[in-house]
Amino acid sequence: MKILLTTDWYQPVVNGVVTSIVNLKRELEERGHEVRILTLSRTYESYKKEEIYYIKSINLEKIYPNVRAVLPHREALIEEIVCWNPDIVHSQCEFMTFSYAVKISKKCGCPLLHTYHTIYEDYLHYFPGNLAKYRTGAELERKIVAGFSRYVLGKTDQVIVPTEKVEKILEKYKVEESVSVIPSGIELSAFQVRLTKEEKQRRREELGIPQDHKVLVSIGRLAKEKNLEEILRYFAQMKNEEEKMDLSLLIVGDGPDRGRLEQITKELDLTKYVIFTGMVAPEKVPEYYQLGDVFVCASNSETQGITYIEAMASGLPALCRKDDCLKQVISDGYNGFQYENYEYFRMHLYYIMEQEERRAQMGGCAAQTAKLYSTWNFCTMAERLYKEVLVRQARERAGKEQETSNWGLSFGWGKRNMLRRGV
Repeated sequence: MKILLTTDWYQPVVNGVVTSIVNLKRELEERGHEVRILTLSRTYESYKKEEIYYIKSINLEKIYPNVRAVLPHREALIEEIVCWNPDIVHSQCEFMTFSYAVKISKKCGCPLLHTYHTIYEDYLHYFPGNLAKYRTGAELERKIVAGFSRYVLGKTDQVIVPTEKVEKILEKYKVEESVSVIPSGIELSAFQVRLTKEEKQRRREELGIPQDHKVLVSIGRLAKEKNLEEILRYFAQMKNEEEKMDLSLLIVGDGPDRGRLEQITKELDLTKYVIFTGMVAPEKVPEYYQLGDVFVCASNSETQGITYIEAMASGLPALCRKDDCLKQVISDGYNGFQYENYEYFRMHLYYIMEQEERRAQMGGCAAQTAKLYSTWNFCTMAERLYKEVLVRQARERAGKEQETSNWGLSFGWGKRNMLRRGV
């Protein structure tokens, strides 16, 4: 098959959407499919590099990190893609490149599938400062998001969501298109290479982590919707309750909320317990998981959460705020825990930590769970759905042709009868 993936974000941007697209592209190509990417250029210049088409765009990062916009224009690269004539168009973002995905699928007469990655209700705080005063209230904003989602998804032939959590949200939005749940996969092998005990200790020392400390690790973009402030405040409460706290929190990543989080860390007198690494190269991320003993996350904005799977593939038990997207991922007492408040966070953390054998066993169970989310499984499910949608489209076309044929025959028969009657 010829498959076009469209996305507003692509490498070198690092986020869950980009990771999902990169893994899907690689796995599809290994199976012999021809895959091309349509994305936005980081400049106001369009160009093609290998099998990736970059459409010129303008910077809108004042609204949201890495966001860019396209202005209406005739784009020669789009015509080149149409001439390539893809069998499937699979869009990954609802905004800038989505309009191109719709246009290409219509011109080529091929199905348009769309993966709905984002719960937009959790991102309304990114309204620019001078527009924030115009926010209309949670209930009306949800209706606006629901209407927008119905409008966009109504242009597609098939919707893909990463978890049942998102499927239920789209049900509430009254989205009528067919929806399939396909969890995004990760390249497991990158997270299965283990650092030696000596290497791990050396790396921790370089980061200033005391030798006798257990390490909680959080990896991802530092943004308000990730709710990392909650972990910091829980940490402060534990410090106040303990005569001596032998825990460190390793925060890996960067983002718009980093400055505020660092200030909160100072105000809570946690600077000797919390380490901010800043952005790290994607190929180095697996090493940072291994510097931790437990993975922690307080986000409720995830549609799936690739970092959960990466952490478990690295052999880490997970301690995360309870969320519907984790129903089939984290099983309490097996590969980690989901918490609802500080008391449960503290209790579960010490349960995991008090026996190294227990922590290691839960980490092993986490690694087993992660195998369900391999790129192979991810691609197999996507590939199967592509074929199903193509078959469905062929049947629908055949049905319409038959209806047209029947209507023509009926019209002809009626016309002959009219002539016989002298009408």
